[in-house]
Amino acid sequence: MAKGTKGEIYSWAKSIGFALIIAFICRQFFFTPVAVQGESMMPTFEDNNRVVVFKISEIEHLDMIVFHSPDSEDNYIKRVIGLPGDTIEMKNDQLFINKVLVDEYYLTENIKDAKIKGLARLTEDFGPLKLPKNQYFVMGDNRLRSKDSRIFGFISRSSIIGEVKFRFYPLEEMGPPE
Repeated sequence: MAKGTKGEIYSWAKSIGFALIIAFICRQFFFTPVAVQGESMMPTFEDNNRVVVFKISEIEHLDMIVFHSPDSEDNYIKRVIGLPGDTIEMKNDQLFINKVLVDEYYLTENIKDAKIKGLARLTEDFGPLKLPKNQYFVMGDNRLRSKDSRIFGFISRSSIIGEVKFRFYPLEEMGPPE
């Protein structure tokens, strides 16, 4: 091989290696793609939607997060209802966080569907519940079909992978989730 060709190959190999290292670091520490499984977050997310999860976000009320399930090997995607130290309560399908009524705008379609099916409510009353330090309360948007903190209890901060920030599939719904 000519000296120039070897140099060109070496240059390409270095560039590809560097790109792979950067991609590995970003995926390991900053963000990761995740496939949504199941219907617990419908209509916000449907089965097989693809999202990007940012691992270094500050978690706030109503954020959608991905976390390691406390009762299986799966990862779940749910909405954060309660943060450490919060007191949460559900009365007549109305959510109260620290005694303040929360507008759960993302439930509108599910509430309509429940009424069509003749159901009085989406969620059984519970609480008030006081969340311990480093514990979160999560619920799916599809309250009638969600395995969440109402069933498996609080989740720890250490089990949270990150916050859902972007949907990249299906393409017609690409963008930040609502």
